[in-house]
Amino acid sequence: MTNIDAVRHVSRRLTDNGFVHTYDWTTNDRAVTIEDLREIGIKEKQAVINADFLVVLLPAGKGSHIEFGLALGQGKTIYLYSPDDLIDNFETTSTFYHLSNVEKCTGSIDELIDTITVKQLLVT
Repeated sequence: MTNIDAVRHVSRRLTDNGFVHTYDWTTNDRAVTIEDLREIGIKEKQAVINADFLVVLLPAGKGSHIEFGLALGQGKTIYLYSPDDLIDNFETTSTFYHLSNVEKCTGSIDELIDTITVKQLLVT
């Protein structure tokens, strides 16, 4: 499963459970100009602002890590997923992965979805 496939799977399962996906980057056309990048950036920033929580699937690109920072700065819960224990590998981890509003998730994608569903239902 590629990252795009995994993102689409998580999105579909969460929306089936009643959650709202504020922005689906997997449907973007490839940006070919700086203006394209700016427009995508505006939409992605607004989506993070509008979101109740953020899901980041590792490995993730620089845009995902910027969204991570935006969500972190707003005190939102961030579900950080890795299929293995790289999140806790001292050589490759980030200091920000270990802050209190970051929920580290490892294992299967379905376990991630179950964790999000249960924890978010407790919040509401």
